[in-house]
Amino acid sequence: MQESSTPEQGQAALNSLRSLITECLEEARCQGATGAEAGASIEQGLSVTSRLGEVETIEHHRSRGLGITVYIGQRKGSASTSDISRDAMREAVQAACRIARYAAEDPYGGLPDANRLATEFPELDLYHPWSLEAQEAIALTLACENAALGHHYEIRNSEGASLNTFEGMRVLGNSLGFLHGYATSRHSLSCSVIGQRGEEMQRDDWWTVAREAKALEAPEAVGRQAAERTLRRLGARPLGSRQCPVIFAADVAGSLVGHFLGAIRGGNLYRKSTFLLDHLGKAVFPAFVQIEESPHIPRGLASAPYDSEGVATRPHSIVRDGVLESYILSSYSARKLGMETTGNAGGVHNILVRTGSASLTELLQQMDTGLLVTELMGQGVNIVTGDYSRGAAGFWVEKGQISHPVEEFTIAGNLRDMYCGLVAIGNDIDPRSSIRTGSIWLDRITIAGHG
Repeated sequence: MQESSTPEQGQAALNSLRSLITECLEEARCQGATGAEAGASIEQGLSVTSRLGEVETIEHHRSRGLGITVYIGQRKGSASTSDISRDAMREAVQAACRIARYAAEDPYGGLPDANRLATEFPELDLYHPWSLEAQEAIALTLACENAALGHHYEIRNSEGASLNTFEGMRVLGNSLGFLHGYATSRHSLSCSVIGQRGEEMQRDDWWTVAREAKALEAPEAVGRQAAERTLRRLGARPLGSRQCPVIFAADVAGSLVGHFLGAIRGGNLYRKSTFLLDHLGKAVFPAFVQIEESPHIPRGLASAPYDSEGVATRPHSIVRDGVLESYILSSYSARKLGMETTGNAGGVHNILVRTGSASLTELLQQMDTGLLVTELMGQGVNIVTGDYSRGAAGFWVEKGQISHPVEEFTIAGNLRDMYCGLVAIGNDIDPRSSIRTGSIWLDRITIAGHG
C-alpha cells in the first residue's frame, strides 16, 4: 500500500483539488452556466481477506474523481469523470452544459440558498490514516480468524476474516462562493465462522469499525466474539406462529430507526410515498422517545461540517417527547414541500436515540417471556404502507432468561403500530453504526413460523 500522506502532502493535495474546483466553476461560467457546483476527491485503501490460514484476496484501492452539476436557468445537467486532469475537467463541464441545454426546466432546482452554506468548520478529528503494509494486514486477519477457530472445538469452519482501510479527501465548491474540503479515514476488521454440532451447522460474525486504527477492537477479541455468537446459535429450533413481545438487539435495532428515517425523507414526502406523510407535529412514538441528529461528534462515523450541497449541518431534534419535529430535507426536497433544508442532502449525520437506564439483561427480565431478535433477513419493508415482514433468528426468552436459540420464522407488523408499541430502549448502545441506539423492546409483534 502506498504510504499515508504526511500533513504537508495532505495539505498540498487539498490545495490542488481546490484549484481544480475553482477552475471547473470558472469553466462552467464561461460555457454559459448561470450556476454550478463541483466536487473532487482522492481516495486510497487496502482490503485483505484470509480464510483457513490462507490469504484469499489482497486489493489496493486508489481512485480519483470529479463531478460537476451546472444550471442554465432552471435546467440542470451533470457529468463526472475519474480523470481529474484539466482537459478531462473541461470535457466534463462541456458534457454537463450540453445536457442542461436539453433538460426540462424545474422550478425547484438550483443551488442551495447562499445564507444556508457553511461558513464555520468545526474540527471533527476525522482523519487518522493507517500506514499498514499488506503483510501486517494479513497477520491481523490470521490472528482474528485463529482466535475464532481455536475458541471451541465446535467451531469447525470459517468464512474468513477481512480487514479494510480507507483514507480520502474531498473538496466541494459552488458558484455562490463556497469552497472547502477535508480528509477522512475509516478502518474495519470482521470475522465470520461456522459452528457444527452433529449434523446442524450455524454461522455468525462480528466486526469492529472506527476512524482511527487504535480504536478498533483487538483482532483476537473480534474472533472470539464471532465464535461465541456462533456457538450460541447451535441447537436452534423452529418457532411456532404466535403474537408476543419482541426485543431487537442493539446491533439490529438500528434498522427500525433507519426505516423511520426513510419514511421522513424529503423524496418520499414530496412523492407522497410514505406512511408518515403529513405527520409533522404528530406523535409517532411514545412520549419517552427522543431522537436527535448530532453531526459534530468528534471521530463520529457520520460526522460532517456540511452536507453534500455545502449546507451547514447542525444538531437538531427529529423526535421530541414522541412527536415528529423535523423531516430530513435537502434544498430540492425542501423547495418541493415549501420548507427549509435541514442540511441532509446526501443523508443523515449521527442519529442518537436516547436510551433508558436498563441493560439488555434487565430488559429481558422485565419482558419475562418473548423473543430476542439478533438477526434480520430479507428486505420486506414497504415505506409507502408501513407494512413490515422480515425473516429473523434469535432466542426465545422465558422467565426473563434466554431459553434456547430459534430460527425459521418471519416477524410481521406495521411500522406505525410497531413504533407506537415501543416499550423501552436499553442502554446497550452499539457504537459501530451511524444510528446509535440500544436494544428496542416492542410490546407485540406477529410471528409466522411452524404450526
